[in-house]
Amino acid sequence: MTHPPIRPRDRFLVFGAPQVGEAEIAEVVDTLRGGWWGTGPKAAEFERRFAAYVGGTHAVALGSCTAALHLSMLAAGIKPGDEVITTPLTFCATVNAIVHAGATPVLADVDPVTMNIDPEAIAARITPRTRALVVVHFAGRPCDMDAITALVAHHDLLLIEDCAHAIETTVAGRHAGTFGDFGAFSFYVTKNVSTGEGGMVIARDETAADRIRVLGLHGMSQDAWKRYGDEGYRHYDVVAAGFKSNMMDLQASIGLHQLARVEENWERRRAIWRRYDEAFADLPLTLPAAPAPDTRHGLHLYTLLVDPDVAPLGRDAFLDAMTRQGIGTGVQYRSIPEHPFYRERFGWHPDEWPHATTIGEQTVSIPLSAVLSDGDVADVIAATRRVLGA
Repeated sequence: MTHPPIRPRDRFLVFGAPQVGEAEIAEVVDTLRGGWWGTGPKAAEFERRFAAYVGGTHAVALGSCTAALHLSMLAAGIKPGDEVITTPLTFCATVNAIVHAGATPVLADVDPVTMNIDPEAIAARITPRTRALVVVHFAGRPCDMDAITALVAHHDLLLIEDCAHAIETTVAGRHAGTFGDFGAFSFYVTKNVSTGEGGMVIARDETAADRIRVLGLHGMSQDAWKRYGDEGYRHYDVVAAGFKSNMMDLQASIGLHQLARVEENWERRRAIWRRYDEAFADLPLTLPAAPAPDTRHGLHLYTLLVDPDVAPLGRDAFLDAMTRQGIGTGVQYRSIPEHPFYRERFGWHPDEWPHATTIGEQTVSIPLSAVLSDGDVADVIAATRRVLGA
């Protein structure tokens, strides 16, 4: 008779569980009681505070980072026939936004150490049809922005930064999302600042930001807050075939207090990161590379590479074993060309991007969140070592 493995926890540790404080709860209740739930004063305040935090000028709060990417491309005038270069190691939303804008996505492989898009691979993919570049600061590690901005300037390209993992990320003291024409941020439930669902665009140009705001609310010339405010009803004009992508005050109520704790929570994740580095140094795993000089890693994901030629098991077996130990894990990400839609639509094959494909086959993310207790972290470490027979 076989027995199930001993679980070190009585309660399953959910991967990416959000940290929710009393301040968020009170703010949401205040919003509920105030009667204004949609886009209004709290969304506007969240925009102001977020722009101040990252050092941006024009911020637009939206319903998701996906919307932020999509509307940035539309505001930039990207159209069918244009090519947009991006990374094959990202969440599908990055590529989907390019597809929804009508453009053609072009993939450039990643650096196998940083897991970020490789500037040399970008240069090799530029053609006369290339209009824009979407870089993803993977796991919170900044891309090589010196090389990327030089490419963008030389080829006169638009630059959009996918900062879904990179709220706290900086290069030489400058925040990710402020190097390009647009920076798109995520406040999904697993992110370092969460509103449950939500996103933000930081735009360099005020006209582009205004365009995003209009496109994000049906293409109306006035948002609902202004139309129904105490200054009296204002008629609106529909000036574009827009979308429903605005952020509600209910979401912003959470984000205001999440943002207030962003530095404190980054410090907590840094302490956990260091514990992981020390605890796993002797294991047959590839740990995250150290941050580059004069950069700040956002510390959003702690990714391990499980190479079946080195470790006693493969990645998927590792995932299953950790689940049996009561520890939730994630996969960020299988490479984009591994998914059937993109292979069928664009004829892509994973072998064309060997670094992203290898990472996609080996990567696993373990819990890294300010909500984790010291006991939770100890359980993650113990489970990882147990699974690997250490």
